[in-house]
Amino acid sequence: MIRPEDAQFHPPTCDDPLWAETNYFGLYAGQDTERPMNIGVYGLFREPLGVVGSTVSVNSRRVTMPWAADYWDAWEHLVVPQPSNLLDYSLANGLRVRCSDPNRVWDVDFSDPAAGLELHFRYTALMEPYDINDPDQDPMAARRDMSLTWGHAYAGHFDQSGHYEGEIVLRGVRTPIDCVSTMDHSWGVRAERQTSRLSWMHAHFGPDLVVHALFDFSTDDGPDAAGDLTLTHGYVLRDGVVYGLKAGRGRTRREGFYPEHVTLSVTDSSDRTWDVEGRAVTTFPWQSQPGVVGHNSLLRWESDGRVGWGEAMDFVGMGELGRVYQRLHDSGS
Repeated sequence: MIRPEDAQFHPPTCDDPLWAETNYFGLYAGQDTERPMNIGVYGLFREPLGVVGSTVSVNSRRVTMPWAADYWDAWEHLVVPQPSNLLDYSLANGLRVRCSDPNRVWDVDFSDPAAGLELHFRYTALMEPYDINDPDQDPMAARRDMSLTWGHAYAGHFDQSGHYEGEIVLRGVRTPIDCVSTMDHSWGVRAERQTSRLSWMHAHFGPDLVVHALFDFSTDDGPDAAGDLTLTHGYVLRDGVVYGLKAGRGRTRREGFYPEHVTLSVTDSSDRTWDVEGRAVTTFPWQSQPGVVGHNSLLRWESDGRVGWGEAMDFVGMGELGRVYQRLHDSGS
C-alpha cells in the first residue's frame, strides 16, 4: 500500500550506490490539432551519489534522433539539492517541482529562456497511487517475476493517472495543456546496464476511463516486426474506481522498435474485458538514462467508439539493441 510519505525519498534498503528514486510526468498538448505534442519531464535521483539526471522533451514529430524533436534537454550530473526533499526541489537545469498534497497534487515548472521554452502545469490525481507490489491492489503481484518489468528498479513503484492543466510556450507559440495522463514514481536499485525490456503504455479516454498497462516483449524478430506482449501489471480507472488487471494480451507492430500499431485485450478484476487499439502520431528516442532507449510514441487510441490519447514506450537496453542490429548486419538486412 502506498502512503503519503512515499511521495518523499526512501531510505536505501542496501548499500548499492546505484539506488535510485524517480518521478516521471508524461503529458500531451494540442491533441485536437494537426500537431499534438508529447511532453515528458523526468528526474532520476541517485541520492547515495549525490547526483540527479533530468530530461525534458517536447515532440510533435516522427524523429529517431532526440535533437530532431521540437525540444530536448538532458542532464546527467545535477547536484541533489540539500537538504534533499522530493516534495520541493529546484534543479540547475531550470526544473522546479513542488508536491503540495503528497501523492495527489504536483506543480511543475520548467524554464529554458535560451531555447525559448516555458512549461508550467499542475497535476491532480484522479485515483490513489497504484502499488504494483501489493496483491490487495494488483492481482498479478503475487506471481510477479522480478526479472521482468525492470526488476529491482521497481522494488518500490506506483503508477497514477490524473489531470494535467497548464500551458507550454515554445519559441513564441503558446499551447494550453488540458489532458488526462499518467505519472509514476519508483525507488530501488536501478542498474546502468538494462537487461530486461519494458513496454509502458496507457490510453486515456477522459477522466472517467483510463487503461494503463505494462508488458514484457521479445526482440528476437528484430526492430521492424509485429510481436506479442506479455502482461506484467496494469489497471483500469473507470468512473473513479480502480480495477487491477488480472489477465491480458497484446500485439505491437514496430518500425525501428517504435510502436506503430498496438492492439490490447485486457481483463480487469471485475471480469470486464477492454479492447483498445492505438496508432502512432509521433516517435521519439527517449533515453531516461544512458544505458537504455525508450522508443516513445504518442498514440491515438480507440475503444468502443471513443477516442483517447497516450504513450507507448518500448524500453530496450543498449547491449540488447547492439545484439539485434548485429544480427541484422550479419544477415545482410
